[in-house]
Amino acid sequence: MPWKNTELRYGSLSITLHWLMLILIAGVYACIELKGNFPKGSDTRELLKQWHFMLGLTVFTLVWLRLLARIIAPTPAIAPALPRWQAIPAKFMHVALYGLMIGAPLAGWLILSAAGKPIPFFGLELPALLAPNKELAGQIKEWHELAGTAGYWLIGLHAAAGLLHHFVARDNTLTRILPNKHR
Repeated sequence: MPWKNTELRYGSLSITLHWLMLILIAGVYACIELKGNFPKGSDTRELLKQWHFMLGLTVFTLVWLRLLARIIAPTPAIAPALPRWQAIPAKFMHVALYGLMIGAPLAGWLILSAAGKPIPFFGLELPALLAPNKELAGQIKEWHELAGTAGYWLIGLHAAAGLLHHFVARDNTLTRILPNKHR
């Protein structure tokens, strides 16, 4: 399979990034949800928070590669073509998902910066993007949490739409992004 998208199918780069980012985003959500099961200040809770930060920043890093892949190669056509009433919400959904993959991790980085906390990234410490400001950190945290909640809905709707296209509409929406053996 070519690494670059074609008119008919996503390339291996896009497919790999799509499914890798799904796993990373699931890890981001799992870490933040599981941390509540451990007492504040415990090593396990702190480790889950660090992994939440690092996986989120990995999503933030990879989303730019994903956007580049979209720019340099065509988006494979859906066959049969979507009616306009489906194509417009589909575009909105993709914009919203990319907004989530950029905005939520960036907000997390801004929260840590404004809180005056270190920004861990796999043995590195990233620079703060803002001067310490606890009030601002709290405000950004509210937006970050709202984005996280919206993310559950966006991801769920995206997955449901893929399955609906595959099993009901019987078009190639889902098969374009599956690895070769699942075509």
